[in-house]
Amino acid sequence: MKTTKLMKTTGSKFLMAPVVAMVATSFPAGEAGAREDVRRLPVAEYVDKMQGGWIGQMAGVGWGGPTEFRVKGKIMPPEEMPEWKPGMVNQFGQDDIYVEMTFLQTLENHGWDCSIRQAGIDFANSGYRLWHANNAGRNNLRKGIAPPDSGHPQFNKHADDIDYQIEADFSGLIAPGMPQVTIELGEKFGRLMNYGDGVYAGQFVGGMYGEAFFEDDMVKIVEAGLKCIPARSQYAEMVRDMLAWYKKNPDDWQKTWQWLEEKYHKNPDYTHGLCSKPGGENAFSIDAKLNGAYIIMGLLYGKGDPDQTIVISTRCGQDSDCNPSNAAGILFTTTGLGKVPDRFKSALNPKGKFSHTPYDFPKLIEVSKKLVRQAVERSGGRIEKAASGAGVFVIPVVAPKPGKLMRSHEPDPVANSKFTEEEMAKITAR
Repeated sequence: MKTTKLMKTTGSKFLMAPVVAMVATSFPAGEAGAREDVRRLPVAEYVDKMQGGWIGQMAGVGWGGPTEFRVKGKIMPPEEMPEWKPGMVNQFGQDDIYVEMTFLQTLENHGWDCSIRQAGIDFANSGYRLWHANNAGRNNLRKGIAPPDSGHPQFNKHADDIDYQIEADFSGLIAPGMPQVTIELGEKFGRLMNYGDGVYAGQFVGGMYGEAFFEDDMVKIVEAGLKCIPARSQYAEMVRDMLAWYKKNPDDWQKTWQWLEEKYHKNPDYTHGLCSKPGGENAFSIDAKLNGAYIIMGLLYGKGDPDQTIVISTRCGQDSDCNPSNAAGILFTTTGLGKVPDRFKSALNPKGKFSHTPYDFPKLIEVSKKLVRQAVERSGGRIEKAASGAGVFVIPVVAPKPGKLMRSHEPDPVANSKFTEEEMAKITAR
């Protein structure tokens, strides 16, 4: 079936022609009177939105990059926010983008049924720079500690850090409207380096991306992500707090920031003394809950404006390039690349290759297009032709079932998982 191809225009811009949304929750099928509970997404619209999601990540991390961890435990003054320059979109050496390329490559090379152990081998062989949970998890893998123990708090003191949260975007971009797929991808890739809330953070982000193909109401998008994680987790508690605080105070994000700071940065009941300890002004925190709330802050209080979404997430501080990257990626997925302001995409270098991966931007789009078709079919969906002859994804509506509740400060026993000698022979990086 022919799909809409990436179109190159002047100025090295990759644009999709505007596409009219075609979304429905049910339509007649099968025997008389029978109906299917599905969502319909034109293939061309999917490609447009998926490209928007990738560009949003690059723009968000590029704009916030100069501020990373320069402001901690306080709100960044507006005059410290850098000026956006179109060339900032070319972010091919950022960990919150290149790590997820490894996960895409694992799916491309080994298929959707590949084991978590194979995912661990591929991650162990990555050559880019890493920090915190990613670095600790990869070191564990290279030493023979197989997943899921590579992300267990006994071996990884960064288990609640932001790492899988910043690299889970792929899981929603290749699974539109398929939250259970996003959850399963989190169990396979998120547990290489994280545990508990650290994993749920990525499943939440992926769930928001998947919903962003069908919805542009940010409250509903956040609620969709919330359904992908255990309700009794502290991460879910944080998301519910953010929704409640936004409802109570919809116009002053800085007041909500103060409420968030008191509970999720200063209160030891929510920091637990792992990597990020309780703190206040100038106190470092890379905790997934606190930084995840800054993603939500940008989405809710940005109110659909791309500049405000990125600026607010950045001015919240701490990991102030990763958080606007997630926020902008989700927002730009709702709009699609065709409606992304030109200043965020005009300078894109199509030949730039993401660090230590085989992907440049066009190849990234092609692998996403390949994997989404597989995801639709694996989820019981199909690809039909509209009256115009254009392809349409028909995606079954499936209520997400979050995984088992795990807490990094009260972890379950380790699995005692070790790589075999044969598996260790496949890990060539040390």
